[in-house]
Amino acid sequence: MLSMFCARRILTRFITPVQAHRKLQSAVALVSLCAGSALKPIMEANKLYRPPEAVRGMTCLDREAFKQTITVPALWVPVGVLSKVMKSLRKTTIQRPGMPRVVQDKEGESSGLRLVLLDPHKVSSPGSFSEGEAEALRSFGVSDELHHHELQLTYDNLKSEEVLEAVLPPGQDVTSAFSRVGHIAHMNLRDHQLPFKNLIGQVIMDKNPGVTCVVNKTNIIDCTYRNFKMEVLAGEENMLAKVKENGVTYEFDFSRVYWNPRLSTEHQRVVQLIKQGDTVFDVFAGVGPFAVPAARLGATVFANDLNPESYKWLQHNCKLNKVEGKVRAFNLDGRAFIQGPLKQELHALLKETASVHVVMNLPALALEFLDAFRGLLQRELPCEENLPTVHCYGFSKEGNPDTDVVQRASRCLGFPLENRCSVHFVRNVAPNKDMMCVRFTLPREVLFCSDDELTEPTEEPAAKKQKCDETTNST
Repeated sequence: MLSMFCARRILTRFITPVQAHRKLQSAVALVSLCAGSALKPIMEANKLYRPPEAVRGMTCLDREAFKQTITVPALWVPVGVLSKVMKSLRKTTIQRPGMPRVVQDKEGESSGLRLVLLDPHKVSSPGSFSEGEAEALRSFGVSDELHHHELQLTYDNLKSEEVLEAVLPPGQDVTSAFSRVGHIAHMNLRDHQLPFKNLIGQVIMDKNPGVTCVVNKTNIIDCTYRNFKMEVLAGEENMLAKVKENGVTYEFDFSRVYWNPRLSTEHQRVVQLIKQGDTVFDVFAGVGPFAVPAARLGATVFANDLNPESYKWLQHNCKLNKVEGKVRAFNLDGRAFIQGPLKQELHALLKETASVHVVMNLPALALEFLDAFRGLLQRELPCEENLPTVHCYGFSKEGNPDTDVVQRASRCLGFPLENRCSVHFVRNVAPNKDMMCVRFTLPREVLFCSDDELTEPTEEPAAKKQKCDETTNST
């Protein structure tokens, strides 16, 4: 009684009568617990959802091993006002995957009551409710007295990062990140995660509806065809993916072509610069993420890719999206495409008024193909030419990537682009490595230069073929 009296005096000295009533209830509840109440204390909130320590080091997923009993706070609520109370307490009710927020208990069944389970991270006493929540409970005639309810926490109630954090050795990096390509989840696991790779794959598949296959890249990207070997970690070995990007549907064999869902915004940005009637030359087209939407806008598209599989799926996606009449597909080396089909079409296009765009999305190497434009045409046009706009991508590890890509592009063209171009940051693909896009009007001094006007790029390595490491998976 002395403890309750002291609690009342302290609370009423500093707070309003309404607050004093609520705080007093909390103090009484605390004294009751300390005096040996039959109510069981709630586990520390930060440990409540932590899986049993016995799962540490598990390499073969055993879902049953994650079962444990936890205690959470709850309120008795009459059935007649249940929906209204749930709406008022939507921010404080328990929120766990697969876990009910309302349960029917034998104790309250005959009285027409239900238990509303509360989030133990937010509610530890009646004083935890906000003024609005407390007022709502009073208006509905619901007591704010907390009850402790035991329930079983299972593997299904845990998030993927919680499972992996409990399984992997403590202190090591835990990641559940992946790229989604249709039904495929594509991961880039680190060395310390490889002993747990199959378990990680199964967890990712379990926790992400629609994912039926999880793969891990097992080597660097092949620079020639921009694909890589992969290992199936969990699920079916079905690599035929169907994706939708910016309203366009694509189908392809993910194991044999290149596709990066992180570039959807960049695809859209460039396509929005293209207007009906324009002509687009896509030098490294892949399966068509630039070519197909540009054709849908009414542009005439010449799309090329060296990979025979990409060429096949490019044609397929043109038919799938009903733009095969607007796209001419080629299976050539990029340089051969520029000096072949592009050169043949460009002479006539220079006399037109519609814009011409050249897209070169091969960041590891595209800048080195710019020298293919030097002396591409003979100067025969007396009028002002409708010069093409080039969108060329490149990686940079320099402190000033804008300056770096402009200097490299200038060197390959044999013509200074400073103050004649714009540079767009696409994304950071790795620590200290950025993907950039340099856009410029192809200079007439480059396009029409004669043999004796050509200058060799300075300090350009012979037969250079950049390493396409793990981060090249961002082209």
